[in-house]
Amino acid sequence: MREPQMCQIVCKISVGEKEAKVLKEKIEDEYRVNMILDNLPLVVPIQRMDQEGAYFYQHGFHVGAKGQYAGSKDEKSFIHNHLSFTVKYHRDAQRDVSRIVAFEVKPYSVKHEYEGQWNDKKTRLTTCDPHAKRIITSSDSPQEVEVGKDIIFTYDVDFKESDIKWASRWDTYLLMTDDQIHWFSIVNSLMIVLFLSGMVAMIMLRTLYRDISKYNQLETQEEAQEETGWKLVHGDVFRPPSNSDWLCVYVGTGVQFFGMLLVTMVFAVLGFLSPSNRGGLMTAMLLLWVFMGLLAGYSSSRLYKLFKGAEWKNIALRTAFTFPGSVFTIFFFLNALIWGQKSSGAVPFTTMFALVLLWFGISVPLVFVGSFLGFKKPAMEDPVKTNKIPRQIPEQAWYMNPIFSILIGGILPFGAVFIELFFILTSIWLHQFYYIFGFLFLVFLILIVTCAEISIVLCYFQLCSEDYLWWWRSYLTSGSSAIYLFLYATFYFFTKLEITKFVSAVLYFGYMLIASYAFFALTGTIGFYACFLFTRLIYSSVKIE
Repeated sequence: MREPQMCQIVCKISVGEKEAKVLKEKIEDEYRVNMILDNLPLVVPIQRMDQEGAYFYQHGFHVGAKGQYAGSKDEKSFIHNHLSFTVKYHRDAQRDVSRIVAFEVKPYSVKHEYEGQWNDKKTRLTTCDPHAKRIITSSDSPQEVEVGKDIIFTYDVDFKESDIKWASRWDTYLLMTDDQIHWFSIVNSLMIVLFLSGMVAMIMLRTLYRDISKYNQLETQEEAQEETGWKLVHGDVFRPPSNSDWLCVYVGTGVQFFGMLLVTMVFAVLGFLSPSNRGGLMTAMLLLWVFMGLLAGYSSSRLYKLFKGAEWKNIALRTAFTFPGSVFTIFFFLNALIWGQKSSGAVPFTTMFALVLLWFGISVPLVFVGSFLGFKKPAMEDPVKTNKIPRQIPEQAWYMNPIFSILIGGILPFGAVFIELFFILTSIWLHQFYYIFGFLFLVFLILIVTCAEISIVLCYFQLCSEDYLWWWRSYLTSGSSAIYLFLYATFYFFTKLEITKFVSAVLYFGYMLIASYAFFALTGTIGFYACFLFTRLIYSSVKIE
């Protein structure tokens, strides 16, 4: 600590045919080398073009670079074999203690030369010599990756005192490189969605108030026999839908997701899930998902009992296995592909076993406990009685076609989150830290409001056109935003990423499919519960003989 090192030799290797091929591939694919010092990741400071004296930080340094010799058109691969480290420290004058606050590197490609015989680390280099105070500041004579050539790896370490306090050492890492765009986009998205929400709320409250007043006045007159609009379907609106079992399962899954995300975001906003605790966010999400199985089982069995179901164990079993089972199958397949590539990014077998243990040992029993508790409670009473014979649904206008209205309904929730989605995708796939959980929590609240309102509005229009099949439609209306999420992920893949290998592309689309599936369950459940409460509210507000 605080002892500078200059031109330290690490080793000398002779490049064989296999090594040259591997190195050239890694340089071509822009692989990066990552290191950690005192839990701080290694960064390369890069000068920003728009602001003088300002930097942004690239995580890890590239294995090498491609370029040409002067006067030659042939592109060669050059390896970064000299690393110039800068370790910044903050000194506490009172206790005379120094703590590391930054870990930076400048990589160089240097064709090292030496005098006499090679003598491991005691060899004197002519290109870089601490005795002659000859240090490397540029890559004028770069080290080419070529079969039969030797590569000498060296490094410098420079210690610099810094004003950055140890408690705020992560601040530089967490600065967004395009913070102005981020601020503008978030505020813009927030204003549009709040404006739409206000409009929707005003229309709904005024229209509903007028409808309910009119219907309640008609009850005292002879015109009561000429019912119109949403009141006309009161005898069918609470009729259980087709495939009601699956609706219960997906509602339970959505509640599980909602609970997990809400608690995770609250913890993240309060600062408990810092990137300095590597893997903390994923661990917290997995554990919360497992424990939220209790809510999943409870909500699915409550709805199942409302639909006059009797086999609560069957619903509990499906809730515990449908979503996690399909996700685990996709994840296992993707992990097998990574294993096949001999990548260190593959999840080890022991971790996979631990995940299965969490699923079967904690999540599944909790789903059953939740289902038992939910089914034991008395069933919810419907505000109106359901007729024995279902009435015929009149022919609908083209714009009330189920597919059209479902696809239209998904646009608004997606519009509320797509800007934040861009930053999340960038952090996942372009090696940047994501740490604006305050914004994310705000967008999450906007998403909840938007999903609820768009589902209620389209449900209201559907009931007004005497179509009472609202159960599944309310789930799919806001849930269809997952389609737009996946389409946007595809657009992002072709416009922002340069993935050429088949396995990497399969991994990207596999993980984005899992994310879209989860988003479908989350948004669909929010829309469903909004319509569920809305229909119960309006039908309990009118007098029905």
